[in-house]
Amino acid sequence: MPSYSRPVQPLTPAEETLFRTWLRAARLIRRAFDEDLEREQRMSLHEYSVLMHLSEAPERRLRMGELAAAVEMSLSGMTRLVTQLERLGFVERCRLESDGRGANAVLTDRGFARLEEAYPTHLASVRRHFADHLAGLDIAELTRALAACADSTSA
Repeated sequence: MPSYSRPVQPLTPAEETLFRTWLRAARLIRRAFDEDLEREQRMSLHEYSVLMHLSEAPERRLRMGELAAAVEMSLSGMTRLVTQLERLGFVERCRLESDGRGANAVLTDRGFARLEEAYPTHLASVRRHFADHLAGLDIAELTRALAACADSTSA
């Protein structure tokens, strides 16, 4: 249990409303992204996220544990998902030379092409369910605040 150097103040009504709204939005927006990708691309948000993270990684490869963390999945869940993506020819798994137990997931050219095919759907979904609702807000300030929230959880 964390110890605080000063008494913890209750949330103001505005803070409580913001917190509850943020929780609801995070859950529903993620679900909307997933539904849009499933409907239009027959691809889950997790599948899209794996392909995206691999496309951005050096040599299009990541250790399985790093990929699981990036996509916010358990290692066992990531192993199952990568197995599915391997069957589709989108990802290959390569053993690490330095560690016989570890493996990298590697994005194939076919997987990169599939990501490019799904990108317009994902972009439209992010615009419709998220970005277009932020008009007039200071995006850099909002990003800093959300990053500080995320960073505080890993401290």
